[in-house]
Amino acid sequence: MAGPAFRAAAVRVRTPATSANLGPGFDAMGLALGLYDDVVVRVADSGLHVDIAGEGAGTLPRDERHLLVKSLRTTFDLLGGQPRGLEVVCANRIPHGRGLGSSSAAICAGVVAARAVTTGGEARLDETGMLELASEIEGHPDNVAACLLGGFTLAWSDGGAARAVRLEPAAALLPVVFVPAKPMLTETARGLLPRTVPHVDAAFNAGRAALLVEALTRRPELLLAATEDRLHQEYRSPAMTESADLVARLRSEGVPAVISGAGPTVLALPADDGEADKMSQLAGEGWTANRLSLDTAGASVLPLHTGASGEATGGSRGTDGPDGAPGGAGSAPR
Repeated sequence: MAGPAFRAAAVRVRTPATSANLGPGFDAMGLALGLYDDVVVRVADSGLHVDIAGEGAGTLPRDERHLLVKSLRTTFDLLGGQPRGLEVVCANRIPHGRGLGSSSAAICAGVVAARAVTTGGEARLDETGMLELASEIEGHPDNVAACLLGGFTLAWSDGGAARAVRLEPAAALLPVVFVPAKPMLTETARGLLPRTVPHVDAAFNAGRAALLVEALTRRPELLLAATEDRLHQEYRSPAMTESADLVARLRSEGVPAVISGAGPTVLALPADDGEADKMSQLAGEGWTANRLSLDTAGASVLPLHTGASGEATGGSRGTDGPDGAPGGAGSAPR
């Protein structure tokens, strides 16, 4: 079979930050947030050129070791063959190693961009295929599902293949992330988890996870109870004591707060703007507080041209999605 043909024009892909677990939804639930990475990919005559601005500009590799490049290569192989050369430009805004899905953003950007620059790519790789491929590269589906689909997602594996359902999050949600200065590797956080947990704790989390679906989609007033967890946060707290302490302080004030992903970022979901302002005082020094919107589009192909405001003037999700502000593709662990 003949190899694929490639588009001459460059492709720009935007991918959102994500927060996984959300308390009781360990390795299953994810929320897409309005903080973005951008990547521009163009098929070249030869070689590989990678340019990086923003997060990781001084530390990330600019060769085949870059996670985004690995994702591009894996996707091109699935689509039938590699281009002669690649030019990749990244503008990274998602913090690395903080539990906000920077690795998933890079992986999803690579999958979506490779499909977009391949002629007939949409026919060769559908949305289900993109989710399966991104999950295989990442190793778990929770972050990549939210990154690809946007909104609030439930992800699972069926016979080894990743599956996901997208739900519309309640418009009243007001995500605030508290990002610490120091990163943490996902592997470190996962290494603290026990191989087994008490049955009573598993039953507790099953009930809270079910309640969380209702709370995030229709009844945010239930979020404080719905975000309680007994499966992972307490076990990981010795490695991120400041994060665990902040979660406890916020929750004692009635603010639903959880460790974002594997940490150490803290995600809070206050009920109103006034409560969001009060949280910064509770956090104290050492945290960067960001009030974010919800992302409902997921990974999107956007036009290269932007207006005077810096916002894209049109674009698509996958290859057909909404307009959005610029961002970039990271490659650090979740």
